[in-house]
Amino acid sequence: MSRSAAIADAHRYFDHGDFLRDLARRVAIRTQSQDPDSSPALHAYLADELTATLTAMGFTAAVHANPDASGGPLLLAKRHEADGLPTVLMYGHGDVVRGQDRSWTRGAGPWTLAVEGERIYGRGTADNKGQHSINLAALQQVLAARNGRLGFNVKWLFETGEETGSPGLQAFCAGHAQALAADVLIASDGPRLRRDRPTVFLGSRGVANFDLTLTLREGAHHSGNWGGLLRNPGIVLAHAMASMVDSRGRILVEALRPPPIPENVRAALAGLAVGGDPGDPAVDPEWGEPGLTPAERVFAWNTLDVLAYRTGNPDHPVNAIPPMARAHLHMRFVVGTDVSRLRAAVREHLARHGFGDIEVSEPVVMAATRLDPDDPWVRFTLASLEKTAGAAPVLLPNLGGSLPNDVFADTLGLPTVWVPHSYAACSQHAPDEHLLAPVAREALGLMTGLFWDLGDAAGGLPRRSRTALPLGS
Repeated sequence: MSRSAAIADAHRYFDHGDFLRDLARRVAIRTQSQDPDSSPALHAYLADELTATLTAMGFTAAVHANPDASGGPLLLAKRHEADGLPTVLMYGHGDVVRGQDRSWTRGAGPWTLAVEGERIYGRGTADNKGQHSINLAALQQVLAARNGRLGFNVKWLFETGEETGSPGLQAFCAGHAQALAADVLIASDGPRLRRDRPTVFLGSRGVANFDLTLTLREGAHHSGNWGGLLRNPGIVLAHAMASMVDSRGRILVEALRPPPIPENVRAALAGLAVGGDPGDPAVDPEWGEPGLTPAERVFAWNTLDVLAYRTGNPDHPVNAIPPMARAHLHMRFVVGTDVSRLRAAVREHLARHGFGDIEVSEPVVMAATRLDPDDPWVRFTLASLEKTAGAAPVLLPNLGGSLPNDVFADTLGLPTVWVPHSYAACSQHAPDEHLLAPVAREALGLMTGLFWDLGDAAGGLPRRSRTALPLGS
């Protein structure tokens, strides 16, 4: 069978309703990792649903306990065809955020797949059950077309705690580095740049969350008696934050700013437009770092945002000077930013500006990653997707959001290539989450073509030395 015939079979798998039936079965399993009572569902998704699918494809699969007691189980599956073939590690997460059942306005609620027009509604359709279902189905099409062979080896790693910060994932991968050894990670999560533009991204911005707290006294005091005599922590903290980021969103703390944008990253982002899909908010053209394009600001630069700010009682204000104020700040950062001294740098900055009595919490950090856009695995993937789509895909050096990609890039030392199958307005993490049918159908063809090409080009693909595994393997 030919490449084009395998892709046609993938499209028929969608057109005949098989994809929707598989996805409906997976969406119905209530894998809400944010719910402490979800353990049976998380285990069932791996042990029953995914294990059955993978073993039917010739994988050996085993469910493992999480080394972190707060995390859900993990599934490791392997399909080995020959020692001399390249090995692809794939990843997905079976957990979802809370269903928010009563807030859905479309479809039939979070746990019943429903199709309305081009939208496929259900919790996990976009994040991440729909995306890993596409990749599983694409592998199935190539196996069927090639009489039970892929032409390369595959390992799958599924976790069930991504929506709670992937507890235990790094420790599990460090402890199973030999079992997870591969030549490349190819995975799918997150959105395309636009719904009509197949996209590849090579890592993700990191994220650091921290609090600023100013406590000036015990108890509130009547503003008529004490206004003008007592420092107002809400006002003081507002000015402190204004010293860190200006009124147009430019970061003013030098230590929180990134290094210059590499030329090949700038070249990859040249001409890319951000937003424009139905449901996308309008980009504020004057917000953020001056002199950068919108694409550079979101994919190649750091941002500092205030996510929440509280002083007094916002729900029931009273005429009193509050005793304290607290803000929750959030920094997205790119590769090359030194976040090891983030707390110290913020404290030093605030002290220099007269705000030394503000407490800065220790940040919770997820690392930034970015594969070199000139890596041969990137060129191979882009060429394959272009061959199928008939047009060049978008290359993003990294996602604007964050993923646990540092586990694969740093702990396992792999080149990481992500091919997302969702779009930015999919209502991910919100009621009415959905996958777009045209994107899912196209993605099935794209991934089938990519896996076909991997089998064709196996002998010439970059290999990773098995003698250079990370420490702890």
